[in-house]
Amino acid sequence: MHLDPEPCSVDAVIAGRPGFGRSAAAAQDEHTRVVIVESAWEDAERQVDAVSCLFVREAGAPWIRLPGGRRVRRRPRRVFERLAALAPDVIHFHGLTYPRELRALATALPSVPVLAQDHGSGAPRGWRRVWYRWGFARLAGVTFTTRAQAMPFVAAGVIRSSVPIFEALAVSSRFTPGGQEAARAVTGLDGDPCLLWVGDLNARKDPLTMLDAVAQAARDLPALRLHMCFQQAPLLAAVRSRIVGDPVLAPRVRLLGALPRGAIEKHLQAADFLVLSSHAEGCGAAVLEALACGTTPLVTDIPSFRRMTGDGVYGAMVPVGDAPGLALAIRDWSARDRPTLRRAARAHFERTLSFEVLGGELRRAYRALRRTPGAK
Repeated sequence: MHLDPEPCSVDAVIAGRPGFGRSAAAAQDEHTRVVIVESAWEDAERQVDAVSCLFVREAGAPWIRLPGGRRVRRRPRRVFERLAALAPDVIHFHGLTYPRELRALATALPSVPVLAQDHGSGAPRGWRRVWYRWGFARLAGVTFTTRAQAMPFVAAGVIRSSVPIFEALAVSSRFTPGGQEAARAVTGLDGDPCLLWVGDLNARKDPLTMLDAVAQAARDLPALRLHMCFQQAPLLAAVRSRIVGDPVLAPRVRLLGALPRGAIEKHLQAADFLVLSSHAEGCGAAVLEALACGTTPLVTDIPSFRRMTGDGVYGAMVPVGDAPGLALAIRDWSARDRPTLRRAARAHFERTLSFEVLGGELRRAYRALRRTPGAK
């Protein structure tokens, strides 16, 4: 249902989303065909990773302008018509942020079960619960990275308690461990331990708590270095002030800013540990990518990170907002045998977080819904 606010080509959409179509490709096998249907500013068809992608433009303007300048999305009738023509067994609807469109879709194709996948939106509050409850009333199933993430939606009455909940990864990675020394030569990363932050600088990710932890850990680890990659940075001024004002942090922290996709892989390969202090994450792609590179995550104890780290077996888990706890984790894990940690992290990724695993989880959900009464 997502449509870029300004007109852009289909090829620009695909190029702007690293890994476009990979999850759909992973879900395909000899018995399962997946087709991506997406709102767009032009009608087009593409093959991406052996997945048919149909881009659909609506007739006329896609938005209705209301008094005051606010815009409301028109019902995407042509998208629904294209879906109906495919005669699908199951519709996999991405995101829990389009209740009106989801209701309209379920109404337009009443015999087709709709599986909605969470992408870290968080349960709505206040009057929005009524709107979401109405929009999600006809859902046949939902997927979350881990079942615990669904509980706030169920508790709020937004998702009925009778709706099947499936655990399925929202994403995986093609990153590989590579060679750590070679990656350090390319990236210039250093430190013992070498810590890497990959994430925006905002309140939800809480970089200031992480910096407090690093400052405490550095008292026992004088060669420690922290390198921070980020894009959106509303807290950049506060982060800089914290670093510059601390004689322990100032010589040990580098702000790298935004990096190209390929550079992120090299930086993860070069690091000993990924450090994150998030309060909430839908999936935690940075943690998953770190494990793909053999880099051990030292992160907060939240549902998605529990799954990523195997309940803390393949990385540290500390309470949210606990700087001393994260500092202790940095000191503890830095003393462990790092080559062994790297092998264990990669093996855990291959067993539980790979595209092959993601595809199997999605297929199980599709087949379970296809067997429900009323499904095709």
